[in-house]
Amino acid sequence: MLKRSLVFSALIYLSLSLSAQTKPRISILGDSYSTFEDYIPQGNETWYFQKLDTNRTDVNDVRQTWWWQLIKNGGFLLEKNESYSGATISYTGYNDEDYSPRSFITRLPRLGSPDILLIFGSTNDSWAGVKTGDYCYENFTRGDLYFYRPALAKLLNDAICRYPNVKIYFIINSELRKDIVESTETICKHYGVKYIQLKNIDKHWGHPTIKGMKAISDQVSEILKKDL
Repeated sequence: MLKRSLVFSALIYLSLSLSAQTKPRISILGDSYSTFEDYIPQGNETWYFQKLDTNRTDVNDVRQTWWWQLIKNGGFLLEKNESYSGATISYTGYNDEDYSPRSFITRLPRLGSPDILLIFGSTNDSWAGVKTGDYCYENFTRGDLYFYRPALAKLLNDAICRYPNVKIYFIINSELRKDIVESTETICKHYGVKYIQLKNIDKHWGHPTIKGMKAISDQVSEILKKDL
């Protein structure tokens, strides 16, 4: 009887393990829009906290974030959320400061082993007035990476090389500079990376509200459902 019980328990465990393995794992490489207190790597700056500050945002629960809703409603698993408030794609930050330590390029290797990679950036490049520079797809120098176009090209090139057989999507925020949006679309097309252009996102202080978070989740979910 004990033997049968052990075999039954082993089968249940195996079934649950296989079920978990069949769920696609999502990693997020993002900026403040994808942060939440205690859900990003220690040392990364966040925008969204558990303590409510209505002057800042109405979001104070991780379940209100766009990525939590996407993962829960889509039946996915979270692999890594490597988001950092204020991060830029390029090495240039606000007031022309060197943002290379927090840049998307620098943090790319920290995403674990995802099946789907969602890159949600460019907002701070747009806000900080980062220069686009020239289109460049090879032989990148460090100096090139202080400009948006070569920095994004290196990011996507490295993402494809580092994460083979991973579906990569680039999420483009609403209300960004036209040259940033057009550059992003062009570079994504060059690398065959699908981009998702967000529309009509409700914001406060430039950041998604609860309503805006749901809109992001819905718009990203719509694209993923068609592809998966």
